[in-house]
Amino acid sequence: MTVFLGGGFAAKYLHGGGNFSVPLQWMLGLRRLKLDAIWLEHMPSEGNAKDDQRKIDNFRRQLRAHGLAGRYCLLYHKKPESAHDLDALECVGLSKRELLDRLAGPNTLLNLSYSIHPPLLLKFERRIFCDLDPSEIIYWMTQMEMGQSSHHEFWTIGLNVSSADSKLLKVVASALPVSSLESRRARSISREIRWKTFYPLVDTKLYQPKARPRAAKFTTVGQWYWSGAVEVEGKFPDLSKKYAFERYLDLPKRVPMAKFELAMYMNPDDPERERLRAQGWQVVDPHRVATTPAKYRRYLAGALGEFTAIKGVDVSWRTGWLSDRAAAFLATGRPVITEDSGAGKYLPRANGFHFVGDLESAAAAVEDVVANWPRRSREARACAVEVFDSAKNLRAILGL
Repeated sequence: MTVFLGGGFAAKYLHGGGNFSVPLQWMLGLRRLKLDAIWLEHMPSEGNAKDDQRKIDNFRRQLRAHGLAGRYCLLYHKKPESAHDLDALECVGLSKRELLDRLAGPNTLLNLSYSIHPPLLLKFERRIFCDLDPSEIIYWMTQMEMGQSSHHEFWTIGLNVSSADSKLLKVVASALPVSSLESRRARSISREIRWKTFYPLVDTKLYQPKARPRAAKFTTVGQWYWSGAVEVEGKFPDLSKKYAFERYLDLPKRVPMAKFELAMYMNPDDPERERLRAQGWQVVDPHRVATTPAKYRRYLAGALGEFTAIKGVDVSWRTGWLSDRAAAFLATGRPVITEDSGAGKYLPRANGFHFVGDLESAAAAVEDVVANWPRRSREARACAVEVFDSAKNLRAILGL
């Protein structure tokens, strides 16, 4: 059987080492399971042939660096459209003939965040939807077609979405009425979905524990601004890190023994840079410190642990979302301080996490990690191996 990993967000982001690392963990896990695995990456052109080629070359280079040469088919879409017709796509890596030969035999598609669309999608024998962002994906499934009518199984990273204390499915069920026939059909199908859950994946063979760094630095990697949107009681709340971090901005002053850094992209003249520096935060460019998967791993290992805030809807809706970045921090033996989305009850008691909700609890968590780092580091690594390991999660998703 061939297992295809469907992606659409790694190749097009030239400098996103952390972004690229997400599907990379899936591929490495599939290879550890000794499966015939092919990374199927859809890349739409942005209208500049030279830039497109740089992205394609980088994609191939990164796969070679991780032992995956010959294990990919990049679907280059010169004239992008929402439909993915194989006749309109150029295949880089695996040829179109080789792709069709594999599709003729037993196969499964792990479709990350609905990256592969019909009609190509419908050629796969077993189609598994793998959601990486429950608050947005599950919401938008009530508004439009997001793959809910063309997959056989639905898995989400939201560990708590079906629990009684989660508000996500309740909120989307009561979303404002939709007018078009297509939207009504999409909502009807989405209500019938039975979501299964998986943990964010990290390849614990690739990510290894590292010695304690000299500086007591806490960091995170991400986007300071976020254009995603969901509707809550007729309004669209701010989902950006800028908004989420507001209640924690005094943390450097509260815990002067530690350093706090944000690897968040901002324009050089963005006033947010100076505002954050005035509060004691360092700001670095992720396109410099985490531009490749290897640099991303080194950057995480250079910190004592992660401190981050997450989208407010994941907290208020109790989705149980945890980030793949947190899993990577844990695997390197770095504890994670993050907000509570309802995920804690699905983890072992000693798990490397501190779940916080305000400045006081965040300061206490930082002090605990600094004071008890060897123990917290061991707990983090043990939890990564036990819970977040890529091969273990893929075995469950594939039913092996």
